[in-house]
Amino acid sequence: NSSGKGYVDYVLWGTDGLPLAIVEAKKTRKDPKAGQQQAKLYADCLERQFGRRPVIFYTNGYDHWLWDDTMYPPRRVQGFYKRDELELLIQRRTTRKSLREAPINTDIVNRYYQIRAIRRVGEAFEHDKERKALLVMATGTGKTRTAIALVDLLMRCNWVKRVLFLADRLALVNQAVGAFKKHLPDAAPVNLVTEKNTEGRVYVCTYPTMMNLIEQKRGGQRRFGVGHFDLIIIDEAHRSVFHKYRAIFEYFDALLLGLTATPKDEVDRNTYRLFDLEEGVPTDAYSYEEAVKDKFLVRFKAVSVPLKFQREGIKYDELPPEEKEQWELLDWGEGEEPPESVSAQAINKWFFNADTVDKVLEYLMTRGIKVAGGDRLGKTIIFAKNHDHARFIEQRFNANYPHLKGEFARVIDFQTEYAQSLIDDFSNPNKPPHIAISVDMLDTGIDVPEVVNLVFFKLVRSKTKFWQMIGRGTRLCPDLFGPGRDKEYFYIFDFCQNLEFFSQNAEVTEGSVGEPLSKRLFTTRLELLRELDRRLQAGDQIGDQGGDQGGDLVGESVAVYGGTSTLAALRQANAELLRTEIASMNLDNFVVRPKRRLVERYSEAEAWESLTPSDYLDLAEVAGLPSGLEPEPEESKRFDLLMLGLQLDLLRGSPRFKRLQSKVRDLVGLLE
Repeated sequence: NSSGKGYVDYVLWGTDGLPLAIVEAKKTRKDPKAGQQQAKLYADCLERQFGRRPVIFYTNGYDHWLWDDTMYPPRRVQGFYKRDELELLIQRRTTRKSLREAPINTDIVNRYYQIRAIRRVGEAFEHDKERKALLVMATGTGKTRTAIALVDLLMRCNWVKRVLFLADRLALVNQAVGAFKKHLPDAAPVNLVTEKNTEGRVYVCTYPTMMNLIEQKRGGQRRFGVGHFDLIIIDEAHRSVFHKYRAIFEYFDALLLGLTATPKDEVDRNTYRLFDLEEGVPTDAYSYEEAVKDKFLVRFKAVSVPLKFQREGIKYDELPPEEKEQWELLDWGEGEEPPESVSAQAINKWFFNADTVDKVLEYLMTRGIKVAGGDRLGKTIIFAKNHDHARFIEQRFNANYPHLKGEFARVIDFQTEYAQSLIDDFSNPNKPPHIAISVDMLDTGIDVPEVVNLVFFKLVRSKTKFWQMIGRGTRLCPDLFGPGRDKEYFYIFDFCQNLEFFSQNAEVTEGSVGEPLSKRLFTTRLELLRELDRRLQAGDQIGDQGGDQGGDLVGESVAVYGGTSTLAALRQANAELLRTEIASMNLDNFVVRPKRRLVERYSEAEAWESLTPSDYLDLAEVAGLPSGLEPEPEESKRFDLLMLGLQLDLLRGSPRFKRLQSKVRDLVGLLE
C-alpha cells in the first residue's frame, strides 16, 4: 500500500525458515494474471528481507501460474510444488553448471551426430531458455542412447534429478530399462509397469500406466506431484500421442524432450507446435539418407511383387492437410478399419484369401534374403492387418511347412500371452521364430539387427508408422552371412502399395536368386551320381584310373564308403540320400506343389535303379525344394559339399583334386 506494506496471501516456508515460494490468490472470477505484478513486488520484498528470492505462484483456484523469474518466463502449471521440489528448484540457481563445456560421456555415445544433438538440446535449454526440444533421428541411429547420454549430462550438471521416460508399449519400456541399466546404472532405472512402488532417479513407463499412477495417493497426497520430474522424454513423439495423452504433459511441469524417427519434413505441423518450434525445424535432425551415406544404417530394396492390393490411386502427399491428420490418427490402433475411400469388404476378401496368403508366403520364402548358407530365411517381420489376419497367415504357413513344427513363424501381438519371451527368441539369431507376424507390436522400437525381410501385408496410412516399420530393417549386422560378409541392405515386400502411397522411389529388385547351400548339395550329389553311372557303364571300379590323371593323383588307398569300396555301393548310397530328401517333401507345400508329379515319381526307389539323361533333367528341377529333413548345421553342410566336390574331382581326374585334398587335410588338422 501507500505506506510500503503488503500482505502476502500465502508463503511456503522451507525447513531452513526461509521463504521458498509465495502464492498470490485471486478470486475465481478474476484472471490470475492480474496478480502477477503484485506477486513480483511481494517477492522483491521477501528477497530483500531474507536474502533469497522465492518462486512466484499466482492463481484464481482454477488456473495456476509459476514464475521462476531468475530463469524462465511465467508458465501455466497444474498445481503447487511440494516442499522438497521447491527446495531443489531454488538450490539449482547456484548448483546448476553450464552445459556448454561439460563433457559428454563417450562411453554412451561417440558418433558425431549424437554429440551434436546433445549439444543443441543443451543450447536450447541453457542459452535459449527453452523448456522443450525435439530430436528427429532415423530409426537405428541411437535415439535412446542419445537420450541416455543427455540425461547423464543433465544429472552431472545438476539440471535434473528425476527423469520420466515414456513409451507406448511394454516391450519398448523393457528395452529402454535395459538400455538405462547398461549405460547409466547409477540412475537406478525403475520399470513403473512392473515396479510401481520402487524408487529411483529414472522412471520408465507406458502412457496408460502413468495416467493411472498420477491419480494414486499416499497419505492423502499424490505420489507424483506436478514438480516430481525434472525431465520427461517422449519416445516416438507424434501428434497421436499428444492427442491421447496430453494430460500427462500438462500435469507435470518438466523439461520435455521428444524423440521421433519420422523425417523432419514429414513431421506434422501440430507436433512442431506442441514443442514450440517452427514447422520443419526441429532442435536437431539426422536423416535416414545421411545415416546410410555414413554407413551407420543399411538401405532397403523394394522387391517387385506379383500381386498387390490396389489403393485406387490415392497418394498421401495428394491428401489435403486435414485428411492427412485424420489418417495419422486412424492408424494408431490395432485392427482399425481404413477410411471410406477403401472398401473394408474388399480388403477382407483379399487379405483373408488362402490363395493370396499362400502366394505372398511363397514369394517371401523363395525371394527373401536367406542366411545359413542360403538354406534358411533370414529374420523376417510380416506386418499384418489385425490379429485374425495374423493368425490366418500363421495357419497357412504351418499348412505349407508342417515339418517346421509350428515354430518357424509365430504371431507376436498384444493378444499373445508371454509375447516378450517370443520377442526374446526372435531376437536370438539362431532360435525360432524366424518369421514374426506382427500386429502393431513390432512396428516400433524393437531392435533386431538380423532382420533382413519386411513384408507389408497391411495398408499403412500414417507416415510416422510407415517410417517406423521401415526402421525395423535398417540396423547394421556384421558377419550376418559369414565372416566378413555383413548385412548391406534389406528387402521390403510391399503387397499393399504403401511405397507408392508414400511416394518412395526405392531401388527395385527381383529378390534373392542365389543358390541355397542345400540346393548346391543336392545338385553336386546328383552330378556325383551321374559320374558314377558313367564310370559303372564303362566297367570301372574304385582304384581304377580315373579320367586322365585320377589314378595318379591318389597315392594312398581310397577310403571305404558305407562299409564297402565298390562304385555300385557308392552310387546306391548317394541315390538313397537323394531319394530320402525328395520323399520328405510336403506335397501340399506351395513351392513343392507345381513339381508334385516329379516328387511323387522320384520318391519311389524303383525310379533310381537306372537314370536316363531325361531323369537327370527332371531331378535338377526338384533340387532345392523345401524338404522335411531335420536341418543340419551350416558348417556340416559346407564340409559335405567340400567332400562331394573332392569325390567328383577324383572321379573326373580334375587338377582341382589336389587343392581340395589339401584343404580337407588342413581342416582335419584343425580338429586335432
